[in-house]
Amino acid sequence: MPIIPLYGHEALRARLASAHARGALPPSLLLHGPRGVGKQRLALWIGQMLLCDSDGDRPCGACRHCRYVLDLAHPDLRWFFPRPRLPNPDPRTQDVLDDFVDAIGERRKSNGLYSAPGGSEALYVATVRAILQLASLTPAMGRRKIFVIGDAERMVSQEGSDQPANAFLKMLEEPQADTQIILTSSEPGSLLPTIRSRAIAVRVPPLVEPASRSFLGDPVVNAALDRLDLPASLEQRIELMEGAPGMLLESADRAQAIAAAREFLDAVSQGRAEWSRAVAKMSAARARGFFADVLDAMTVQLHARLRGAAGRSDASRVTAIAHSIEHIEDAKVRVDGNVNPQLLGASIAREVATWSLS
Repeated sequence: MPIIPLYGHEALRARLASAHARGALPPSLLLHGPRGVGKQRLALWIGQMLLCDSDGDRPCGACRHCRYVLDLAHPDLRWFFPRPRLPNPDPRTQDVLDDFVDAIGERRKSNGLYSAPGGSEALYVATVRAILQLASLTPAMGRRKIFVIGDAERMVSQEGSDQPANAFLKMLEEPQADTQIILTSSEPGSLLPTIRSRAIAVRVPPLVEPASRSFLGDPVVNAALDRLDLPASLEQRIELMEGAPGMLLESADRAQAIAAAREFLDAVSQGRAEWSRAVAKMSAARARGFFADVLDAMTVQLHARLRGAAGRSDASRVTAIAHSIEHIEDAKVRVDGNVNPQLLGASIAREVATWSLS
C-alpha cells in the first residue's frame, strides 16, 4: 500500500509549488520545525512534485512518477535517515544501500507511519559516502534526482577522515543541475554551521486543528493508532498530538509526560509539600529523556496559559508565566548534562512557585 497522504501545511505547500513553477526553488532546502510535524513526509511531497510529469497541478498523484514515490519505490528519490551502525566498521556502499532497502521496506509496510530513531542511530560516514556515489549517477527515470535526508542533525561529520563530510558540503554548496537536496531537522541548532549555511531554511509549523482532525480521520492512521495505548476520544488524541502527528507514535511516554507536567504545575500552586512530592516523581527511576519530555510538555502547557492571560489582558500573569517559561527553557539546556533531575526539578518548582502560577 502507498504511504498515507500529507495532511496540512497547505500554505507552505502553495509557496513551494509557486517557487518551483517560477524556477525559484532553492536546490538545497532545510525543513526545520518541532518533532513529529511531518517534515520528512513534506520532503517526500516536494520530491513527488518535482518528479511529477503532469501538465496540470503537481503532484497529480496519478502519473507513474507519483505512484512510484507514494510506494517509496522511485529510483530517483532516495530517502536517508538515521540507522544503527552496521556490524562491519567500514561497510561497502552496497551494504549500506541494502540496509536502507530493508529500512524503507519497513516504513512502506507501516504506510509511512514510524516512530523517532533511537539514540544509537545516526547518519554515519558510510551513509554519506553512499549518498555521494548516488549523486554522481544520472537519473534513472525522471529529469532529476531527489535526496531526502531526515534528522540531518544526526549526521556524523567525521570518523578518522573528514573527506566524506567535506564532499557532502561541496554537494550542498554546488549541487548538480539535476539534483535536489532536502534536509530535515527538529534541532537545526545542532547541525554543523557549515551545513546550515549551505541550505535555505524553511520552517514547518505544527498542524492546525482541522488538519489534525483530517489526519486522525484517515482509516489507515486510525487502524495503526488503535493498536497503541491511546485515549479513545478524538478530542483527547488531538490534545495529545499537539499538531505533531509523529508524537502519537510515541504516545505512551508522551501521555505520561503530559500528565506529569500537568501534575507538577498544579502541585506548585498548592505549597511546598505538594510540589516536593511532584519533584520526587522525577527521580532517577525515570530516564533522562522522559524528564526532557516533561519539560517540553510544561512549556506547551505554560504557553497555553500565557495565551489565555494575554487574552484577558492580565499583564502581571503574563509576566509571571513568561519568566517561568524562560526558566524551564534554560533547564532544557542543562538536562543533557550531568544534572540530577530531582535537583533540577526542585529548582524549577521554586522558580515557578516564586511567580505564583495558581
